[in-house]
Amino acid sequence: MAEAVQYYGTGRRKAAIARVYLRPGSGEFNVNGRAFEQYFVTESQRVSARQPLVSTETSGTFNVTARVTGGGVNGQADAVKLGIARALMLFNIEFRKKLKAEGMVSRDSRSKERKKYGQKGARKRFQYSKR
Repeated sequence: MAEAVQYYGTGRRKAAIARVYLRPGSGEFNVNGRAFEQYFVTESQRVSARQPLVSTETSGTFNVTARVTGGGVNGQADAVKLGIARALMLFNIEFRKKLKAEGMVSRDSRSKERKKYGQKGARKRFQYSKR
């Protein structure tokens, strides 16, 4: 029995981690077992998550299955974007040039800075009183 062809990519953004599987199909998109439109509510999240498929013109070619944990929904959408981009590069290395030009190959390493002791937040100090 032949094993089904699938391409896997891991995407991370802030605290979100996405495991993305691309399988040849009609263009179905599921995130955590739910429909894509049901999971990503705002249009900006949908555009962000679909961006690699749109830029490489492979929207109707693959069924996308994503398992996402951690973080907020916007971070999860960006994690799915990176996961799809990495999986597409496994499918066809020629896509790398186009994806890199649009900034979808590298991980966005920005994350929340920790709160420091003796301060109100990461950078904000307590109010200083001179007298």
